[in-house]
Amino acid sequence: MATDARIVLVTVPAVSDEEKEKVGEQLARTLVEERLAACVNRVPNLMSTYRWQGKVETAIEELLLIKTTARHVKRLTARVKELHPYDVPEVLVLTVASGLDAYLNWVRESCG
Repeated sequence: MATDARIVLVTVPAVSDEEKEKVGEQLARTLVEERLAACVNRVPNLMSTYRWQGKVETAIEELLLIKTTARHVKRLTARVKELHPYDVPEVLVLTVASGLDAYLNWVRESCG
């Protein structure tokens, strides 16, 4: 039985450009401050290989694991699109099948 909790996967650039280095931190802080997410884990040094505009590319990125609720997914996705530097940001929403009740309640309360 699934819960109303969701994990949203978002990759952001992790390059030497000072502004882009802050993308993960700024996005995480904004989503939590705006109560669209309860928590955002940032996983650095993710090596991504993908096809973009007809070419195979490789980039070092940061993976954001965003904990939220089903009710907040639409607004969270819109906010990510608004703040993200990529033309087509990765936004994948995963349903949480189960979890510790106290943690799932905390996610709900934190997203208020």
